[in-house]
Amino acid sequence: MQVEVLKSKIHRVTITQANLSYVGSITIDEDLLDAAHLIAGEKVQIVNVNNGERLETYIIKGERGSGAVCLNGPAARKCVVGDVVIIISYARMDFEEAKSFTPWVVFPDTDTNRLIR
Repeated sequence: MQVEVLKSKIHRVTITQANLSYVGSITIDEDLLDAAHLIAGEKVQIVNVNNGERLETYIIKGERGSGAVCLNGPAARKCVVGDVVIIISYARMDFEEAKSFTPWVVFPDTDTNRLIR
């Protein structure tokens, strides 16, 4: 049996830009991607702490060290600059494997979006 479990989470990061004119997706600083074991093109769920909105999109790699977290396209209507969000990815795996799997969870500073632990 396969189950879907939490794979990665960037917990409480701040939206730095909302670009309605872009085709779609979320742009994330490459440092955050590496720390959370996320990749460009990966499907993620975005949970807005400020307004409760939830949406799914895919990742675009942002400039390393920039602290960028930018919602693009229609998703830009779900958040405003300064909103705090949680970025979540899931993975399918065997039930037994899932029991011992440890997800990657990162906690950036919400003022700078830089890693603190």
